[in-house]
Amino acid sequence: MTKRIITLGEVMMRLSTPGHERFIQTHDYEVQYGGAEANVAASLAYWDQSVAHVCAFPNHDIGKAGIRYLRSAGIDTSFVFLREGRMGLYFFENGSMHRSSKIIYDRFYSAFSLFDGAEVDWASVFDGADWFHWTGITPAISAATAKLCLSAVQAARQYDVKISGDINYRRNLWQYGKSPLDVMPELIRHTDVIIAGLTDLENCLGIQETDYVQACVEAQRQYPTIQYISTTQRESLGSSHNILSGVLWNGRELVSSRSFDMPSIVDRVGGGDAFMAGLIYGLLYKDDAEALNYAVAASVLKHSIPGDANFVTVEEVEHLVKGENVGKLLR
Repeated sequence: MTKRIITLGEVMMRLSTPGHERFIQTHDYEVQYGGAEANVAASLAYWDQSVAHVCAFPNHDIGKAGIRYLRSAGIDTSFVFLREGRMGLYFFENGSMHRSSKIIYDRFYSAFSLFDGAEVDWASVFDGADWFHWTGITPAISAATAKLCLSAVQAARQYDVKISGDINYRRNLWQYGKSPLDVMPELIRHTDVIIAGLTDLENCLGIQETDYVQACVEAQRQYPTIQYISTTQRESLGSSHNILSGVLWNGRELVSSRSFDMPSIVDRVGGGDAFMAGLIYGLLYKDDAEALNYAVAASVLKHSIPGDANFVTVEEVEHLVKGENVGKLLR
């Protein structure tokens, strides 16, 4: 059965150096579009879910190209607005071997950063919706987008929609006079499923436990709406060779996934978003352990896909969960 899922967040233009070239040496950039929440939306739409994205683009051809990208990914753009402002950008340099990848953001004063959502009809947005997803990036961008995000989670709660939030603490984004502890607790108070590591829980909720289970217990004590807390665990053997696993706290036990070896990473960007999309899909259709393994496997496969979005099928993810060679599907 198809579910109706709503996502909210900025979509940026991604400018990548070709291959593994460095910023200092390149003469060309490959242009794509992406953003954490839109990446989640693209995965879920590719898995035949009904997905709508809420955001704002600049009212010019570059912004309209971004809307076209969302539509090409199967995402409903009925709640995308054209506004004054610039297009948010990020520049990406793909690492290799022992050289890490590098990202430079250029998103201040973008059309989305100025968008407070005052004209959004939340009743229409959440009509028939089953799930709403936000991340900690949106409230970190500006006071306007913090207001937008709070309005969205409050409306989703009002319309009895399940809510997930990837806390995704980004220190460098909080530049408008508010700290995460000023803003994030009220957003998390309305949220059912959060993605958070120990650092996220400390910086956004003030929880200073060093044991992950104890930190999860304390988060649920303070915020009883939370049903699940999850995070990934990454062992880095080099820029292009990682081992990935995940854990999921369900209020009773800590569920652990399989560990997946990733020896030849193509593009790490969007891996966390692929995990989030997989967890949403898994919690909608599977039990806890199956949901977690599906989420980690989806993230693993994203590392083989260039660009922000994870264009792999449900069948490919489930084959990897079973330990089968996805390449068999091609024969």
